[in-house]
Formats: sequence, structure tokens, C-alpha cells
Amino acid sequence: MTTTYDLAALADDHLAAARAAAHGRSAELLIREDPLRISVIALAEGNALEEHNAPAAATLHVLRGRVRLTAVSGDVTLGEGELHAIPQERHGLTALTDAAVLLTAVTA
Repeated sequence: MTTTYDLAALADDHLAAARAAAHGRSAELLIREDPLRISVIALAEGNALEEHNAPAAATLHVLRGRVRLTAVSGDVTLGEGELHAIPQERHGLTALTDAAVLLTAVTA
């Protein structure tokens, strides 16, 4: 059976968890169907996901707040409702405000 997700509710729940967490973040893998991965990630303002390798293909959709996607090819600031392809290079993510994003990645 296919599960339906309420992205607004997930964003709100994970933002609350990120604000309460000592490390300032909360995440959940929603869909794992090889090679597809879809996750919700929330970061309290000022927190970051350190630089890491890119999957084969990925997009970032901002559900709440503002984030900065950092990469060698240049930084991109994204706001609520914006969708951006993640570059095929090492990258990081910083929350400019409390933020929740939907990460869609293809791993093969």
C-alpha cells in the first residue's frame, strides 16, 4: 500500500523537534524505493548539514523558512516553496531561519 504524507504537518513536526534538539536538527526518511530516497529534514536557525558528497541526482524543495545551499560552484539561497537541483559536487546546507526541506535523491 502507498502511504500519503502531509508535508505541511511533517515540516511543522520536524521543526518543533529540531528546535528542541541539542543538535538543532530532525530528519525522517519517508520513501526508500531503490534507487529513490525522499526525506524531510528540519534545521533550527543557524544549524547546518556539513559538506558531504552528492548522490547521483537530487533536488531540494524548501517547505518552510530559508536555507543556503553551499557548493564549490556557488552558493544558492532558497526560500519557502522553491525547488533547486543539488549540484553534482560536495555541498552543505545552512538554515538561515528555522527551516524544513524535502530532499529527493536518486542513489544509483
